[in-house]
Amino acid sequence: MKKRRPLHLVQLQHPQQGRRVALVAGRKLRLLTGVDSIYRLAEGALARGRSLAVTIARAVSAETLNYDAVHAGKSAWRLLPAFDHPDEPARCLVTGTGLTHQKSVATRQAMHTNPNAPMSDSMKMYLLGAEGGRPAPGKIGAAPEWFYKGCGTILRAHGEPLDVPAFALDGGEEAEVAGAYLVDAHGEPRRVGLVLANEFSDHEFEQINYLYLAHSKLRTCSIGPELVVDADFGAARGRVSIRRGRGTVWTKSFATGEKNMSHTVANLEHHHFKYAAHRRPGDAHVYFFGADAFSFGDKVRLRDGDVMEIELAGFGRALKNPIRIDRSRPVQCTAKPI
Repeated sequence: MKKRRPLHLVQLQHPQQGRRVALVAGRKLRLLTGVDSIYRLAEGALARGRSLAVTIARAVSAETLNYDAVHAGKSAWRLLPAFDHPDEPARCLVTGTGLTHQKSVATRQAMHTNPNAPMSDSMKMYLLGAEGGRPAPGKIGAAPEWFYKGCGTILRAHGEPLDVPAFALDGGEEAEVAGAYLVDAHGEPRRVGLVLANEFSDHEFEQINYLYLAHSKLRTCSIGPELVVDADFGAARGRVSIRRGRGTVWTKSFATGEKNMSHTVANLEHHHFKYAAHRRPGDAHVYFFGADAFSFGDKVRLRDGDVMEIELAGFGRALKNPIRIDRSRPVQCTAKPI
């Protein structure tokens, strides 16, 4: 069967015209009519029993925008996260899995063990995936690591800062791909597309004790600028860089895609959506698939204003986000009686 050509979509907002969705067409963005979000575009496709590709083709208008200007932040139109729940951000669950790439487990291993120590739990988890995370079609494989990041309020777009809160110790990029999903009216998860992402975590806090992993993940993160429909995720190579002023303080190539992972996407999706709470009709999901390169692993400490830049072949334009560090004194959070 001939594979459909991938389609790239962006979400935008204008101060007067509101939200729109556009199809990427080279250096132009072709606006779609009748929808203000990719979420509602997918809803409409499901309601009419059409593929997302056909639905997009029927909605494309002749109205275009200059993508160069939008991506550079030189337009009244600004990019939004490439997928979200447009009405209720709390109904977008943002989660992820780690230890799916060999370099990720090497970085985690270095955080928590010395060369003479026994095998870490992180390495054991990776090996579980390497040995059982790629089952035959229709079979269930080993469960991956899983973590919660937050709801849709933590999602940031290309160009927006990722925050290091006052209580945090650090903030560092994690260049990867995420899946975007909508749960249909029957409670079945439907993959809308894949998107370039910066998962962003507090690695220094995690380094204290690996049981702090859950805390370290509760941070803002970015996705976009483009959501790819019918993406080829067999193998993909990219580059992640840290820009400081006019220079580059760190850069590294990375590899992702199923051929470079210890789990298949289908196995990750099964273990995420097997829980009934993750199959509530109408909910949106953004699920991170794991990273392959970390500046933290190379002893790079990001500074306020540094720009994290991620490029990945087949996933459109680069995702860039500055880091914003809150230097204020942490304030105690108290729960007052009613």
